[in-house]
Amino acid sequence: MAQPLKKLMSCVILDLDGTLLNTDGMFSEVLKTFLVKYGKEWDGREKRKIVGKTPLEEAAIILEDYGLPCAKHEFVNEVYSMFSDHLCKVKALPGANRLIKHLSCHGVPMALASNSHRATIESKISYQHGWKESFSVIVGSDEVRTGKPSPDIFLEAAKRLNMEPSSSLVIEDSVIGVVAGKAAGMEVVAVPSLPKQTHRYTAADEVINSLLDLRPEKWGLPPFQDWIEGTLPSEPWYIGGPVVKGLGRGSKVLGIPTANLSTEGYSDVLSEHPSGVYFGWAGLSTRGVYKMVMSIGWNPYFDNAEKTIEPWLLHEFDEDFYDEELHLVIVGYIRPEANFPSLETLIAKIHEDRKVAERALDLPLYSKYRDDPYLKITSSKGQ
Repeated sequence: MAQPLKKLMSCVILDLDGTLLNTDGMFSEVLKTFLVKYGKEWDGREKRKIVGKTPLEEAAIILEDYGLPCAKHEFVNEVYSMFSDHLCKVKALPGANRLIKHLSCHGVPMALASNSHRATIESKISYQHGWKESFSVIVGSDEVRTGKPSPDIFLEAAKRLNMEPSSSLVIEDSVIGVVAGKAAGMEVVAVPSLPKQTHRYTAADEVINSLLDLRPEKWGLPPFQDWIEGTLPSEPWYIGGPVVKGLGRGSKVLGIPTANLSTEGYSDVLSEHPSGVYFGWAGLSTRGVYKMVMSIGWNPYFDNAEKTIEPWLLHEFDEDFYDEELHLVIVGYIRPEANFPSLETLIAKIHEDRKVAERALDLPLYSKYRDDPYLKITSSKGQ
């Protein structure tokens, strides 16, 4: 279905950390190590406070909250030196490579505008194939008077692109980045990097769950052409383990018997993949291979406290199979997680997802994964 045009954009200005790169997890690991020498333990409570901040602002917040006896510059030098050693391990967020390649192939001017320093930005993207060549402009906070939430970075990026701010589309993960983009007179798409925080992004022109959900045609930009019958293909990824008892609402409340998996041991997988509805193939150790559609996330209608994995095997089973080994090969994406005004609309949408998955899995692109060896393995937990 054609998307209504919001406004005609001529260029795209992207934030880096939390928008294109999954640096948050690695930065937390570095902070854990750093704080140990002061007898402190990183508990992640400052994550919301430091998202989008400049390095010195991050330092000030952490030093104050933890009562550390060191100067801001000392903190920045040591922590960012440690962080630099791990940059090669930082992964692009889902949809980032796809978006950059798409815009680059269509000749859409792109800029990077980050509260990191210019040299740090260049170091980060040097490990991402083709990124440096795709951005004609890079602006760091050390190149302007004031970092975000001031509009300086975005205005400088538009100036170097030789574009009007009003024809520039900003894509940001942080609230202060959204504020900066709007202050620059630009249109802003927010992709919140912290879960369950959508309500804080009211200033954005659009809020999406992940870059997988961006529809460039809404902004007068070339549309993606890779959606196939309502699905977005992906490289296969794998989850497995014994079937566990869930929250009891699948069969009882929804009339949809999900075969829940424990999230233990899959924190990295869950952080790498945005919440949403996916599909693929499921292998049960004693029963065979079945089509599958699943949700990953917090299920906004029920407001889960934790991110869950809830696969629905598209087959009528005569009995429960708790503790049986279940392996999943996830081959594509259907839609973002969403809230619903009623239980009935939620159930209707889940059944619609089922139809989309069943139809798509008959396509050769997806049906070939039915023979993936992972679905036949019964002894290992996952890959």
